[in-house]
Amino acid sequence: MSSPAARNNLIGISSAIIASVFFSINDMTVKFLSGDYALHQIIFIRSIIAMAVLMTVIAPFEGGLALLRTRRLGIHIFRGLLVVLTNMTFFLALAVLPLADAVAIFFIGPLIITVFSVIFLGETVGPRRWIAVGMSLAGVIIMVRPGSSSFQITALLPLIAAVGYAGLQILTRKVGGTEKAGTLTFYIQVSFILVGTVMGLTVGDGRFAVTGDPSLDFLLREWVWPSNSDWWLLLMLGTSSTFAGYFISQAYRLCEAGLAAPFEYTAMVLAIFWGFVVFGEWPDAVAWVGISLIVGGGLFMLWRESVANRVQ
Repeated sequence: MSSPAARNNLIGISSAIIASVFFSINDMTVKFLSGDYALHQIIFIRSIIAMAVLMTVIAPFEGGLALLRTRRLGIHIFRGLLVVLTNMTFFLALAVLPLADAVAIFFIGPLIITVFSVIFLGETVGPRRWIAVGMSLAGVIIMVRPGSSSFQITALLPLIAAVGYAGLQILTRKVGGTEKAGTLTFYIQVSFILVGTVMGLTVGDGRFAVTGDPSLDFLLREWVWPSNSDWWLLLMLGTSSTFAGYFISQAYRLCEAGLAAPFEYTAMVLAIFWGFVVFGEWPDAVAWVGISLIVGGGLFMLWRESVANRVQ
């Protein structure tokens, strides 16, 4: 019979894969809507829908309104700030970068999570995991292309998002023993609603959206009433956001951060798929080299984990 730790790892890994599927739908939909709506408007509507789904679908199975109670409000606020930073910077990059490129650069996140898990959680990382981390880092450097004529300052936005995301999941791991996944998800959605409301009231009239920069205009664009067809996309966006947030919180509260992180590479394959099918994008040769190193590092880490588990 498997140990409780092994069962938690299995549930955590499965949750990370499921979350990655929902995150990929989320990313594709935001990129699709980025030419017509302000980012903070999309975030606001998404979070209102996500909150409704959370409270009607997930909350009844996690104690109902009891999941709102917490003794770790400070950490929830900090997590909320990190997740807003992560989403805003990553989605701003989507307005300019191909979907697969942005996701690939963002996947330095598992590398940072591995480093943070050693520094802040005291988890042990062996030399082979560090080799995998080095492979991923090399892939990200290739994707960003510093010093070349192809370099875009926007390519740094997914890197900022990755740092915020790593900090978010380290905090999730830290409080996972006392907080339910539904509680973690609830306070994240509250953070998005508050930020969306403040930005809508301050810059939602669009008076600052005259920069000519696609990312800044996406951030500062005027709020407009969505078309009927786009409401279906926003409904899908809010639903996928709820389940992505819930399952990723479940993943990092149940198993080691360094173990869960590589399974998020599922989203890389899906990003290439959505980029080609929806946006007609296909990675160039240099991007493929970077993607191969990033994903290869993750797969190598997974292989080493499976070998280690068989030996135990």
